[in-house]
Amino acid sequence: MVKICCIGAGYVGGPTMAVIALKCPKIEVVVVDIFEPRIIAWNSDQLPIYEPGLDDVVKQCRGKNLFFSKDVEKHVAEADIVFVSVNTPTKTQGLGAGKAADLTYWESAARMIADVSKSDKIVVEKSTVPTESLLVAGKPPKGQKAIQALKDVYAHWVPAERIICTNLWSAELSKLAANAFLAQRISSVNAMSALCEATGADVSEVSHAIGKDTRIGPKFLNASVGFGGSCFQKDILNLVYICECNGLSEVANYWKQVVQVNEYQKTRFVNRVVSSMFNTVSGKKIAILGFAFKKDTGDTRETPAIGVCQGLLGDKAILSIYDPQVPQELIQRDLSMHKSELDKPPHLRPVNAVAIEQVTCVGDAYEAAKGAHGICILTEWDEFKTLDYKKIYNNMNKPAFVFDGRNVVDIEKLRQIGFIVYSIGKPLDAWLKDMPAVA
Repeated sequence: MVKICCIGAGYVGGPTMAVIALKCPKIEVVVVDIFEPRIIAWNSDQLPIYEPGLDDVVKQCRGKNLFFSKDVEKHVAEADIVFVSVNTPTKTQGLGAGKAADLTYWESAARMIADVSKSDKIVVEKSTVPTESLLVAGKPPKGQKAIQALKDVYAHWVPAERIICTNLWSAELSKLAANAFLAQRISSVNAMSALCEATGADVSEVSHAIGKDTRIGPKFLNASVGFGGSCFQKDILNLVYICECNGLSEVANYWKQVVQVNEYQKTRFVNRVVSSMFNTVSGKKIAILGFAFKKDTGDTRETPAIGVCQGLLGDKAILSIYDPQVPQELIQRDLSMHKSELDKPPHLRPVNAVAIEQVTCVGDAYEAAKGAHGICILTEWDEFKTLDYKKIYNNMNKPAFVFDGRNVVDIEKLRQIGFIVYSIGKPLDAWLKDMPAVA
């Protein structure tokens, strides 16, 4: 039996290995992590990560050919293939700070593999790859054997024509470029959303029209409060750093703008909230619906909700936050810790986050909105489309505002109820037309 060990039981390592175990029943898969609470959670009925269908996959394989352990060195030594899925955050200090990837944890894992190995290993740097394809890279001649071994694993369920073999740099740049291009589309439509608001155009109509052009296509053209997730910003900044290291300053500046527009969109949203509510939210309760960076996940890494909430807190708002999959302790941690602390592995972070008095987390949207002056929708959870907004309106302070950062609500229906509604890139409410766009 081929043995696979994955170092890192986070958002990449855990789900990836669960799928490999499901698709390859004759391969023994062990996920290891030095953070014991995470391993305990993977071995329990309450997994540390939420993704639709993940719970069923883990329960189907766990104890058969899928195992979770904190005994890192033992399982690395026994493995034929070692996947490394550790954190590679953006450096916060030193050479390349703010752009280059911090490979501290990767180097530590690599040195440990070398120290404990008594036999040949295939070491795989596991990361996200372009949709519906798989990149496998290596150096000849031994690299070809490693490539074939890895292809044999994925060939259990990935069609051979979708397994793409490249050299190392092509694989690296393909990964960075894929995320950069996707983020670029989001920033492009978000830039258009600002212009739509200024002119009276509807960004959804513009997106639909240009998406009909087969050269463009309809995906990733939904205007929003901004993109999030662990990879988009990090990979673009890494791409910027590589460009600068190769003397390509114009190319680097081009990609920087994608991140800058994303930051602008979050700031623009906060400014719209504050300026609409008589230029102050001090002491006002604001309901935050959604904190994850997208629906169907509990992942809050780089979520635009952090920037929006911090902007509102900076104006002394009182926040009541509801997300169906993000626990209170994670929200408090994200809002109270500096990004450099959040990027550290769990065992290296401060034990307890300092609770922010202006922030409370509640169990449903109705409780969040009760007594609020405004609602900010920051994640496109399906349940936010079907809420009883009449009931919500009746329990809010007046005038009652809805700021839809994901374009999920029926604007006209809410306006008929009595709400003042702002939706990204949509024609402005009569109230908002008289308010400055910048606080």
